[in-house]
Amino acid sequence: METKSEKAQKLFREGRNCAQAVFCAFCDEINMDFETALKLSSSFGGGMGRLREVCGAVSAMFMIAGLKYGYTEPADDKVKAEHYARIQKLALEFENKHNTIICRELLGLDKGKDSPIPSKRTEEYYKNRPCEKFIGDAAQIIDDYLKSH
Repeated sequence: METKSEKAQKLFREGRNCAQAVFCAFCDEINMDFETALKLSSSFGGGMGRLREVCGAVSAMFMIAGLKYGYTEPADDKVKAEHYARIQKLALEFENKHNTIICRELLGLDKGKDSPIPSKRTEEYYKNRPCEKFIGDAAQIIDDYLKSH
């Protein structure tokens, strides 16, 4: 049976961005159809539209956690704090593995925006990009969290 981590990495290899790969691997858990999940997560690839900010795989973890455990009452500070602590815990787990949650730092890029034009997905791209590892780790982190809560 395919793990969520393997499913996310497969989606990435099929051409989905990092956020889409992780988010869409959990469509069954979040009760969302695949096309809606693809659209919702599409803006977060490349560290939010290739701005190289928070890694899209990490953003996807946060979106999944929000759909499963997020708050709806703006005045409920206790529930907000619990949810933000959850998000910080997930971020810390990823950061402990990779030293950062920032896309440009993960990829060793200089500060600043990247071209909005996505890189062509070739075998060379996949050999040189560590994103598949980050995607697998993010999917595993959120999967473990969901299983334990």
